[in-house]
Amino acid sequence: MVINLPEKVKYIIDSITEAGFEAYAVGGCIRDSILGREPSDWDITTSARPEQVKALFSRTVDTGIAHGTVTVMLDREGYEVTTYRIDGEYEDHRHPKEVVFTSRLVEDLRRRDFTINAMAYNETSGLVDAFDGMGDIRRGVIRCVGRAGERFTEDALRILRALRFSAQLGYTVEEETRQAIRELAPSLAAISAERIAVELVKLLVSPHPDYLCQAYDMGVTAVILPELDRCMETPQNHPHHCYTVGEHILHSLWGVPAVKDMRLAMLLHDIGKPRTLETDSQGITHFHGHPAVSARMAEEILRRLKLDNDTIITVRRLVEFHDYGNNVPPTPAIVRRAMNRIGEDIFAKLLIIKRADIMAQSEYRRREKLELVDAWDREYRGIVARGQCISLKNLAVSGKDLIAAGVKPGPELGAILQQMLDHVLEVPEDNTREKLLTIFLKVT
Repeated sequence: MVINLPEKVKYIIDSITEAGFEAYAVGGCIRDSILGREPSDWDITTSARPEQVKALFSRTVDTGIAHGTVTVMLDREGYEVTTYRIDGEYEDHRHPKEVVFTSRLVEDLRRRDFTINAMAYNETSGLVDAFDGMGDIRRGVIRCVGRAGERFTEDALRILRALRFSAQLGYTVEEETRQAIRELAPSLAAISAERIAVELVKLLVSPHPDYLCQAYDMGVTAVILPELDRCMETPQNHPHHCYTVGEHILHSLWGVPAVKDMRLAMLLHDIGKPRTLETDSQGITHFHGHPAVSARMAEEILRRLKLDNDTIITVRRLVEFHDYGNNVPPTPAIVRRAMNRIGEDIFAKLLIIKRADIMAQSEYRRREKLELVDAWDREYRGIVARGQCISLKNLAVSGKDLIAAGVKPGPELGAILQQMLDHVLEVPEDNTREKLLTIFLKVT
């Protein structure tokens, strides 16, 4: 096995080994290189102590000196170099109370989470794979190094990392690892919301976002996203549906691009259905008003997970309007008003979400529903191509124009601008300064 190390990584490894120490590239960068993926960063492990590493390079940063990590700076790029170590007792399901440095590479690899992340490489020794990470790559398996229960007890976040790697790589979770996840899932309650959100989003934007079902089966979502569990257990007895609410959500994730806001919107678009469930006398289920309830819940969930405000606002809007215009044949004026209300910035995304929602339903009237979305899409694209006015920022008349025409600043000015916009949404060709001032102010 030959791995092409970047020149700067080779330089660091060579500099350390020439000084009489061992050094290897280690962890995820080795896994990704074997899989033919571009590593996002390169970590180096060494037998040298932190102070010995610092003595070898002109620019270093003490990024984790207590745990043996020094960042070596080369041309403004940072490379983490960590001394071989054995982790001490974990007190918070996340961080070791102390670390003990060791001179043996295998002892350092033994403390890592999964076999596929416990491989090291340099050009002299080649691949060091003490725990059969290569075998697990060939088998497509996520397996803990050593006893799974110990690894998850040390760091509960590894539970989510196992599921995330499974979704990213399309691998299965090995049985002992799976059982340990089921047993120790409640310990995720001790992990910060920010850490949980990072792993959840990585899983959602993976090639297999539906693997979130594994998180449900293993009791993980009961801790980090209990609202999804309710959806998984909520039936949809209706001609338009063939899955439970939760199953529908998981199927819909496939239908949108692998970007954070759209995958989160699909995850949460029907999250309020259990709260709105009604069953009529024929046993048919209904969820009246669920988009508004889902939008409120989506915001609550994303704030709980400490997501950024831009994502929260976008996801809430997509969820709130995901059923907007259903069964409404589009005219140019109807679509312009919809774009104004929903927002030009998310309208194209909303149409994609509508298609994904339909494709995760039953086949009942599917073609008809898709054709309606296509009609909305055509009108939308035509409006954009013609550059028609959708909001006040594109109105041909501004507040300054009205003041120059004699309108006093205040509520009346805003009301006139809104009236002009309402008119232009219906008659886009009237969006000229001359016409609008003539129509609304009788200015000639």
